Amino acid sequence: RWTIGDSKWTLLAGSLNSLAGTTSTLLNSPIGTTLDPMGNIYIADTLNHRIQFYLSNQSIASTIAGVTNSHGSNATQLYNPYGLALDSQLNLYVADSANNRIQKFVRY
Repeated sequence: RWTIGDSKWTLLAGSLNSLAGTTSTLLNSPIGTTLDPMGNIYIADTLNHRIQFYLSNQSIASTIAGVTNSHGSNATQLYNPYGLALDSQLNLYVADSANNRIQKFVRY
């Protein structure tokens, strides 16, 4: 529960010092995020052209879609991913904004 005016917060992903980066712990303009029922976090790391997956209570991510810091239009690349959604089977839908498409990534 968040109380209006409360100044306490918890860093879930990224940098305390506003640093952008391409490592598994840093992000570059994260825009979209979604959670699965287990509390895992999916982040559209927009300017790194990737989707980062953080296990619940972990600070190191795995890239599950896209290629870090490399945009493109083939099936394995993203170009400024923006929004994310999960369906009931935990398939991931990504709004790949600069490619003008929605991609579905089947849960494996």
